[in-house]
Amino acid sequence: MTRRAILSVVGFVVAAIVIWGVLFVAVPRWSRGGADSAAPDGSTAGTPPAAQRKITATLYYVDDDGLSLVPAQRDVPFGEPVVEQARFIVEAQLAAPAQPLVSAVPAGTTLRALYLSELGDAFVDLSGDITSKHTGGSMDEILTVYAIVNALTVNLPAITRVQILVDGKEVDTLAGHVDLRNPLSKNLTWVTADNPS
Repeated sequence: MTRRAILSVVGFVVAAIVIWGVLFVAVPRWSRGGADSAAPDGSTAGTPPAAQRKITATLYYVDDDGLSLVPAQRDVPFGEPVVEQARFIVEAQLAAPAQPLVSAVPAGTTLRALYLSELGDAFVDLSGDITSKHTGGSMDEILTVYAIVNALTVNLPAITRVQILVDGKEVDTLAGHVDLRNPLSKNLTWVTADNPS
């Protein structure tokens, strides 16, 4: 090989290395869908969802007597900041529990949005199912309201009061009994000491 041919080959190899470096090294891994990419469910690609960090939260369900709430410890996804953790807790509270537990919240109720104020008030916006499918009665309404209020205020010290909204609007009550025009503080009056875990 002539000197000129050797220089051409070396130049080609150098150019190929530079192009490779620009395309595959300088471009962030997340933009190419590399191993560190975030999966749609919030877990890391390649990491099973079950490996997601969790916390233990106290949720509330209707006791056998139908007149009180019973606390139950449940694993919920970890969230940061507080507003994300609050969303995970409310979503877990709204989910249908395993038997023999009975939800205090009407089936089909979903979380539309959740906001936190600087004063520690949480505004929980729920779907209209919470009113349209509610069984009515003052005790059932109390249990519904305080299952949600207590789930947030017991588990998250940063949240001191909770106001329930329905379809993005303030409501007077869910079923005519509990005043929801202002945020409510934690109230364990209707919670039994039993823990079915």
